[in-house]
Amino acid sequence: MIDYISGKLATLTPTMAVIDNQGIGYGVEISLQTFEALRDKASVTVYIQRQVNPRDGAEVDYGFATQDERDLFRQITSVSGMGAASARMILSSLSADELRNAILSEDVNRLKAVKGIGLKTAQRMVLELKDKLVKGDGANPDVLFQTDRNAAAEEATTALQLLGFAKPNINKAVQAILKENPSASVEAIIKAALQRL
Repeated sequence: MIDYISGKLATLTPTMAVIDNQGIGYGVEISLQTFEALRDKASVTVYIQRQVNPRDGAEVDYGFATQDERDLFRQITSVSGMGAASARMILSSLSADELRNAILSEDVNRLKAVKGIGLKTAQRMVLELKDKLVKGDGANPDVLFQTDRNAAAEEATTALQLLGFAKPNINKAVQAILKENPSASVEAIIKAALQRL
C-alpha cells in the first residue's frame, strides 16, 4: 500500500497530477483543493488513497495535498452510497473547513449545492459523519475545528479537559462557540463552554 509519493511535479491539471519519483511517473486523480495547493510547486508530496471501482474492478489512485483532505475523502466514501467521484466533487467544491462546518452545523443546503449531491445524500452525510467529526474519528485532531490551529481554541480545550469534561463534549461546545465568535479569547471560550457543558 502506498501512503504518499514525493517527487517532481511533472504534469498538473485541475483533475490529475503526475509526480516523477526517480524516473517513474505516478498519475493520481486530484481535487481542485489539491490542485490549488500544488499549483506553484516544483517538488511535491501527495498522500494516496487507492479506490477500486466496484463496477469494473479498476484501481484508481487519488492524491491529496494534505492528510486532512485524505481523511475527509475516506470519511465521505464511508457514507453509504457515496463513491470516490462524488467525494472528489465535494472536496473540489468545498474546502475541508467548509465541509466540516456544513456537516457539524447540519447545513444540508450547503452540501446540496455541490453538483450531484441531492437532499437525501446530504442528509445521509450529516447523519453518518457528524458524530465522527465531533469525536475526531479518523481526522487529525489539530484540524478538527476551523480555527483549531488557533492557540486559543487548543488552550481552552486543554483547560476544559483538566477540569474533567469529556473531549467529545468539549469539542462540540468549542465548535459552537467558535462558530459564533471565531476570534474568541481563551477566557471567553472557557466561560462560554462552562455554560454549555
